[in-house]
Amino acid sequence: MYSEKVINHFQNPRNVGEIENADGIGQVGSPVCGDIMKIYLKIENDVIVDVKFKTFGCGAAIATSSMATELIKGKKIEEALKLTNEAVAEALDGLPPVKMHCSILAEEAVKTAIIDYYKKQGKDTSDLEIKDIKVCEGCSHAYSKEY
Repeated sequence: MYSEKVINHFQNPRNVGEIENADGIGQVGSPVCGDIMKIYLKIENDVIVDVKFKTFGCGAAIATSSMATELIKGKKIEEALKLTNEAVAEALDGLPPVKMHCSILAEEAVKTAIIDYYKKQGKDTSDLEIKDIKVCEGCSHAYSKEY
């Protein structure tokens, strides 16, 4: 059911924890589904120099959080904004269809943390807002977002 990479990132997640005085924090998820992700960013000269996460949820949620942090660490903000849920799932050698919502949460958590950073910098984020509501196929509830 799960690839070796998913299992590895679940059993040995990278970048777990939180960053004190983070430059950007993004939290997405729904307690109804049981998947809640929080991403912390440390940014210097428009580069993500450190990233941590805390995730409450299933193994796929933890694995996608871990992989997303690996994919954006050391990248410029503009590159991190291009992260897609498909890229997260592909980097994990795939996810079962019923677990693809976890990769969507990972993408949105990263983007929400970047939006938070931009807002703290006084930058316009109107073109970055996550407008479409994603619905979890497993429970039919909309994900909540905290900015």
